[in-house]
Order: sequence, then C-alpha cells, then structure tokens
Amino acid sequence: MTDDNAPEQQPLLLLVDDDPTFTRVMARSLSRRGLRVTTAADAEEAMQRAREEQPDFAVLDLKMEGDSGLVLLPRLRELYPDLKVVILTGYSSITTAVEAIKRGATNYICKPADADDVLTALLSEQADPDTLVPEHPMSVDRLQWEHIQRVLSEHEGNISATARALGMHRRTLQRKLQKRPVRR
Repeated sequence: MTDDNAPEQQPLLLLVDDDPTFTRVMARSLSRRGLRVTTAADAEEAMQRAREEQPDFAVLDLKMEGDSGLVLLPRLRELYPDLKVVILTGYSSITTAVEAIKRGATNYICKPADADDVLTALLSEQADPDTLVPEHPMSVDRLQWEHIQRVLSEHEGNISATARALGMHRRTLQRKLQKRPVRR
C-alpha cells in the first residue's frame, strides 16, 4: 500500500526569486499546500536545481540579479517542455506579460501575491489576458516603497549602506522611511 502523501509523490516546485525573505515565506506557504519546494536566488542556480531535481512547476521572479525570469523561462522549458511556469513580478506591464506568455509561461501574476494566487495561476490551463495586469497596479510611490524596503532588508537595516545602494542621500532615505507605506 502506498501513501499518497509521501514526500516523493508530492509535485516539486522550483521557486526562483532574489528576495530571501519573500522566498522563505512563499516556500513555506506552498509546502503547507502540499508541494515540495526547492529554491534558487538566480537563473544560474535555478538551472542547476532544475537539472538535479526535475521540477513539475516553476515560479520565476521577473527581475533578478543576472538573467531575468524572461531569459530563464525558455531555458527551463527547453529542459522540460511540459513544465508549468508562472512569472511573478512587482513591475507588471502588458508588454512583459505578453512576452512571458510568448516565451512559454503558463501564467503571469503580480506581487503582492500569496500562495493561493500562485497555485491558482499554476493550475490554470492558460493565462487569462484580462487578469495578467491588475486593473489597479501598484503606484510608482508604492513600488518605490517596496524597493526601498527590499534594499533595506538586504543591508540588514543599515540606513547608510541602503542609501549608498540606492544612490540616495542618507537623510532623504530617512525621510522616506518615516512616511507611512503608500497604499497600492
């Protein structure tokens, strides 16, 4: 008798994102929903993991250090033509959504997205063009806030290092951080 919940029988998802906090939280959430999850921080590491572990699904961040998710996508599909791939981005545009679908993505979703959004996108038969880019995408101010928070996290809360990485004066960064996050 076999156990339907045996770990080796659970589908394997390759999660590729250069934000370690997001990756950790999303991987944990997807694991709780019945997937085995392997992670990579960039395209090179993703290709290595894909060759070693043969994923059933992949979720790729659009913008990463090195090759983007759009560059990685056809390389993964070449290895595994039936691989279901979702492009996940905080920088949505109709142009990149169309390009992702042309390159073989199953779907394209915008951050912030939770594990349920990712699963819905992965399990859909094809992308719904009406939902590729949200009706009310994040504002430029909200994108800036999210980017600052990400860079601040990467520099372990060090304001001076974050300001240098952003090419911003430290006092300007401090003023921006004192403001409340902008809604969408």
